[in-house]
Amino acid sequence: MLNLAMLTALNRAPEIKLHTRGAINNGASVEEIKEVLLHATVYCDIPAGLDAFKAANEVLKEMGKIS
Repeated sequence: MLNLAMLTALNRAPEIKLHTRGAINNGASVEEIKEVLLHATVYCDIPAGLDAFKAANEVLKEMGKIS
């Protein structure tokens, strides 16, 4: 979860995708991931947060966790 927040701050979408998949595979919920990204967005700025949400959303859709 900390990695997701740090990668949001660094605006690293490919790595966010990787760590989103890893978070789900290690038992994190979609809600927990959303909360981490939302919290990071407040501190990192809206464009970085939006990019993080887009990257995570792609992975969560691929994994069938959201529609």
